[in-house]
Amino acid sequence: MAGAIFETAVLAELVKALRGRGIDPEVYFWRTSAGTEVGFVVDTGSALVPIEVKASATPRPAMAAGVAAFRDLLGARAAPRYVVHAGDICLPLTPGVTGLPLADP
Repeated sequence: MAGAIFETAVLAELVKALRGRGIDPEVYFWRTSAGTEVGFVVDTGSALVPIEVKASATPRPAMAAGVAAFRDLLGARAAPRYVVHAGDICLPLTPGVTGLPLADP
């Protein structure tokens, strides 16, 4: 249940941050027929921001696989990509994918 609870907390913070900026959030889930998925896709109107959520405190490059696949399929329409995690460090995971801690201001 930790993963589901953490993902719900990330969604709540995401919606709160967007609404705080006066943006009506358009947040979706993305999954291919092969089962590759991204927890959240935020539609900014001009780009799609894929955000994967992992309850792990230790982000690893393998956690970026879903957002990398999203980028490969959507190309330039995919904005910077993120993996939000339970740790406390911000770091690049793969080219174009950044690991962000939920607690990051």
